[in-house]
Amino acid sequence: MATPMDEQNVTISTASTNPNNNSRSIPKIDQAEFTLRKRLPRRLPKRKNDIYVSNKTDFKAQEARCHKLLDTGVNEVHIHGLGAAVNRAVNLALQLQKSNLGTFQMSVHTSTVELTDDLEPTGDDAEPTTRDRHNSAIHIKISRTEEAPSK
Repeated sequence: MATPMDEQNVTISTASTNPNNNSRSIPKIDQAEFTLRKRLPRRLPKRKNDIYVSNKTDFKAQEARCHKLLDTGVNEVHIHGLGAAVNRAVNLALQLQKSNLGTFQMSVHTSTVELTDDLEPTGDDAEPTTRDRHNSAIHIKISRTEEAPSK
């Protein structure tokens, strides 16, 4: 008779060996045989009030850009983060809200974005191929509240 712990272990080991389970890590590629080229993700339409957060851009510059947009009369700013930049996008939105003493309201939506990678062979014996993977994304809408809070 199996205990609940044994059933859990069986489930985990079965899920990790299932080749159709896409929720697990992507198999490693042999760097001697293929070169990995990551395509850019599909983006939402680029509007003047869209901020795409990345880990490479200076955080203070992204914050200053948001403040500049909001100070020039734009009523809402959309902050988008993908993958490892999700935490940075959340931090940016919270910093904007904190610096403006609650005069902004936030609406947060999460999604999963499908990304495509190109595997280019380094030799002549293999064919180029692609692979699909999924990554987390966050979309934060920051808008001005109707009335400023009373002090």
